[in-house]
Amino acid sequence: MDLTTKYMGLELKNPLVPSAAAPLSSDLGTIRALEDAGASAIVMFSLFEEQINREAEELDHYLVRSTDSYAEAITYFPDLEHYNLGPDEYMEHIAITKEAVDIPVIGSLNGVSPGGWTDYAKKIEQAGADALEVNLYYIPAKPDVAAGDVERNYVDVLAEVKRSVTIPVAMKLHPFFSSMFDTAMKLDEAGADGLVLFNRFYQPDIDLEMLEVKPSIQLSSPVEIRLPLRWIAILYGNVDSSLAATSGIHDAASVLKCLMVGADVTMLCSELLRRGPSRLGQIEADIRNWMEEHEYDSIEMMKGSMSHRSCPEPAAFERANYMKTIQSFDRHQTV
Repeated sequence: MDLTTKYMGLELKNPLVPSAAAPLSSDLGTIRALEDAGASAIVMFSLFEEQINREAEELDHYLVRSTDSYAEAITYFPDLEHYNLGPDEYMEHIAITKEAVDIPVIGSLNGVSPGGWTDYAKKIEQAGADALEVNLYYIPAKPDVAAGDVERNYVDVLAEVKRSVTIPVAMKLHPFFSSMFDTAMKLDEAGADGLVLFNRFYQPDIDLEMLEVKPSIQLSSPVEIRLPLRWIAILYGNVDSSLAATSGIHDAASVLKCLMVGADVTMLCSELLRRGPSRLGQIEADIRNWMEEHEYDSIEMMKGSMSHRSCPEPAAFERANYMKTIQSFDRHQTV
C-alpha cells in the first residue's frame, strides 16, 4: 500500500505533517519522537517579524499592546526555553534539527509586512530548511485599509521571499479574504509552491473582573475541518500550488476527507498536543486499514476524487449546501 505523496516538490512517505506549535518543534526529543511515530515532515514554530525588528518603532504596538493577537504569541504557551529564540538561535535550532532527523524540515516566518525581515528567509534556507512557510498574521484594524491592499500585501511578501530563496515557499492563509479564490489564484501566479488552509485567528476574550482583554487559546475541534475541506475542494485543479489542510484534523477520517477533496498533505497540531507524538502512528494505521477495506492501493487513487470538479454534486460545496443544511435541521435533535 502506497501512502507517499508530494508536497511542494518534496517526496513524503505519507501525508501526516506535524505543524508549527512550539511544544511540538522546540524540543529535539519531541521532534525525534514525531519522526519515529510516522511524521513525514515537520513545520517548525515561527520566527516572528517582531523578534527580528525589536528596535522598530512599531514594537510597542505589535509586541506589547497587541501581543495576544498572534496565533503563536508568547503568552499563548508556557515559557519554553526555545520558543522565544532570537533569529540566530532560531537558525541554529533549524540546523540542529536538520542534522538530527531524516524527514524534511520546514521553517516558518510570521510577520505583517514586506521588508528586511524577509531577508531571514535566506538565512532559514542556509540553515538547512527544506522549505519555508510564510504566515502573514495581519488584522486590518484601520478604516483606510482596503481589501485590495490586504491582498496585495500577501502577494508582495511572497514575491520578496521568492526572490531571496530557492527552496519551496508556502503561504499560510486565513479564510477571511473577500474573494478566497481570487487571492489563491494571485498567489499561485506569483509563484507560491504551496497554500496552507487555514490559519486559526485566536480571538481575544474579556476578563470581566480585571476589565482587561486577555488571551484565550482554544485547541481546534474536529468540526473545524469543514472550512479547509470546502476551499481545498474548490481550489483543487485550479492552482498549480500544492494544497495543505490544517485546522480540525484529529483522526484518520479527517485525513482521508482532506485527501479526497485534493489536499497533498494534512497538518496536525492540537491532536498531538492533547495525545502526544504516538498518536501519529495510530492515525497512520487507521488510514491503512480504511484503504485496505475500501480497496485503495495508494493515496493518489483517492486524491481529488471528491473535489468540486469531481464530486457528483459539486453544488454541495457552494450555496446549495447552506440551503440543504437548513432544511435538514431537526429541532428534536437539540432536545
